[in-house]
Amino acid sequence: MSSSIYDFKVIDGNGSEISLNDYKNKVLLIVNVASKCGLTPQYKGLQKLYDELNPEGLDIIGFPCNQFAAQEPGNHNQITSFCESIYSVKFPIFKKIKVNGPDADPLYKFLKDQAPGLLGTRSIKWNFTKFLISKNGNKIVRFGPNKQPSDFKDRIISFLKSS
Repeated sequence: MSSSIYDFKVIDGNGSEISLNDYKNKVLLIVNVASKCGLTPQYKGLQKLYDELNPEGLDIIGFPCNQFAAQEPGNHNQITSFCESIYSVKFPIFKKIKVNGPDADPLYKFLKDQAPGLLGTRSIKWNFTKFLISKNGNKIVRFGPNKQPSDFKDRIISFLKSS
């Protein structure tokens, strides 16, 4: 079992393996995303955070997931085209994954164990659940789907300022 977020490798939209170790010393926000969800407009808030705080050391990565009411049915090109054309998303959108169940991506199994949800639940409740990871990877905070990106901007800034 992995003991650090930096032990994981993920697959980008082009099928290339990316080590999360590449994000060491950055504050990282990991979000399961969907294009046909009532929460999809959160892309706008996520992009705003990215625009404002990426120069300070914030990276955001989105993982499309079709497990919630089939709200992310498209292929990678359709998903990224939608994100770029509608919400001007510049942060990376990785390969579509599963976040719950026996086929859940190992990264999400780890995140759910490190930062359980309300009342200690492990499963992801819905699209746009967010995990904020400190620069050293030691602190992981979970934010529910309805939490707007601007609601935890101060928390991101505090992570950016800590060593």
